[in-house]
Amino acid sequence: MTLALPIDPEANRLLERSPLALLLGMVLDQQVPMEKAFSSPYLLAQRLGRELDARELAGYDPEALVALFAQPPALHRFPKAMAARVQEVCRVLVDRYDGDAARLWSDAADGRELLRRIADLPGFGAQKAQIFLALLGKRFGVTPAGWREAAGGYGDADAHRSVADVTDADSLRRVREYKQQMKAAAKAKTVGG
Repeated sequence: MTLALPIDPEANRLLERSPLALLLGMVLDQQVPMEKAFSSPYLLAQRLGRELDARELAGYDPEALVALFAQPPALHRFPKAMAARVQEVCRVLVDRYDGDAARLWSDAADGRELLRRIADLPGFGAQKAQIFLALLGKRFGVTPAGWREAAGGYGDADAHRSVADVTDADSLRRVREYKQQMKAAAKAKTVGG
């Protein structure tokens, strides 16, 4: 039960062993393909020359962090904004969880509390928080009582709605199809008024 994205195998391994890398992948999963978002923590670690550390990133010189994000290939299409967001999330981890990303979920009493903790992070709205909760539950065995309910439709066992449901090329295709359907429906609703 782990994430299986079509990215560099070392990037997948980092996501498996580093709770911070996994969380930062989710932070970056916005307006870029999920493969790009979840590969970027690995590239950031390479550019730093060491494992990712929330304390280090929280205190990193903001301009220097932007430079790391902007260096080709850029870690995100909005390197300045996303470097700042990563730094904000790391500061919350330091302030509330002693810099340990795994503590965000390891001692949550139940799914509702975990969802609240995730949603309290900078850049995590309700939907993104539910997706990350589903990712933790489905791929990483983080299953406090009520986690599926808290994750909403993203927690459904047979869903193909998000990164939480990617296990192979076929499931990735099905997730992409679902996302395209949702975008088309939203566009039709906007146009149709």
